[in-house]
Amino acid sequence: SFNIKNDANVLLEVYDVNGRIVETLINDLFQSGSHEISWDASQYSSGMYFVKMISGSFEKSQKIMLIK
Repeated sequence: SFNIKNDANVLLEVYDVNGRIVETLINDLFQSGSHEISWDASQYSSGMYFVKMISGSFEKSQKIMLIK
């Protein structure tokens, strides 16, 4: 889930531990407010992944653990 203050293009990507993009979850214009995105990771193996969000000048990465 994430919040944006102003309407903006949002890019949300999932990377593997080697830095390769495994999936682009969103790359679209969002209105200001709260939003929630789910990742269907059923086709991926357990392990560590990184989620990167870019919106305007804002950029943030987060480490996540996929456990099946």
